[in-house]
Amino acid sequence: MWIKAEQLKASLNKGLKPIYFLSGDEPLQLGEAADLVRQAARKQGYLSREVLTVEGQFSWLEFSMAANSLSIFAEKKIIDLRIPNAKVGAEGSKALVQYCQDIPADTLLLITVGKIDKSAKKSKWVTNLESQGIALQIWPLEGAALLAWLQQRLMNRGLRVDKQGLALIAARVEGNLLAAAQEVEKLYSLYGECELSFTQLNDVVMDCSRYDVFNLVDAALSGRVPRVMKILTGLEAEGIAAPIVLWGLAREARNLIHIKRALAAGENSRTVFMKYQVWDKRQKLVEHVLKKLSNHDLMAILVMAAKTDRQIKGLEKGSSWQSLLEMSVALAGKNKLIPALLR
Repeated sequence: MWIKAEQLKASLNKGLKPIYFLSGDEPLQLGEAADLVRQAARKQGYLSREVLTVEGQFSWLEFSMAANSLSIFAEKKIIDLRIPNAKVGAEGSKALVQYCQDIPADTLLLITVGKIDKSAKKSKWVTNLESQGIALQIWPLEGAALLAWLQQRLMNRGLRVDKQGLALIAARVEGNLLAAAQEVEKLYSLYGECELSFTQLNDVVMDCSRYDVFNLVDAALSGRVPRVMKILTGLEAEGIAAPIVLWGLAREARNLIHIKRALAAGENSRTVFMKYQVWDKRQKLVEHVLKKLSNHDLMAILVMAAKTDRQIKGLEKGSSWQSLLEMSVALAGKNKLIPALLR
């Protein structure tokens, strides 16, 4: 059965299932969830563990052999199967389905995989796994969820901060939970259990925030220009190639044009959103942007994209990163701010 990540601990306390399927692209949360399963299993006598990683020349015969072989000392054992790219292929799918049909005694299968999409979630191998055990998908923390996670992490170390301090930490570690955990440990090492002032936090907590192109696009659609500028600066500092950023912004503008045209032609909005992979979480945001930006506005962004592409290729003078900022601000519907931002 599928459960939420925060329900895992309570589920483990009720008793172990033969299979645990953990999916997500946030390494710290995924690793800590897997640790919870391993700790609970050890308490129940699962003392032997075999780690298999599906990459390179991995053969699913290795998995079948691990499932069918007994421990030398006849101990309960964990098969720790790691699939970083979340792809198993036909052979892997067959092996996992067969495992579910004949689960070996005294064996716990722990599978950690990268982020899976909706189609993978409905695949035969995933549905078989979750029907025989526990499955959960871990999502990146943001907004109130990130603040709550940080608050709990600090409290666990006896550290107390006010709302302003908490917001400062969140802004500096957003998108990088591993760095967030390290910053909490650093604060504990420096100050021990205490109440921390904003000045102490400002002096010590590093800016470790990490973003991707999709964060930039959503910030632009939300009209949050300061956040757009911060994310763009971060992407450039991390060495993200300008063509990748250009691809994300131009793709969003093209999709918005197609969606606007389809809706104007009377097509069903749900069908249109599914076609262009606008899932439930983003639909209100996209609907708002469609009302805010005209076809002319969106076409102007594509003209900017062509200019930026020429700058990246050295065929036109000017900074491609300034042009990417111009595109982002235009996508935010804040065209009047562009001249001031580019001075």
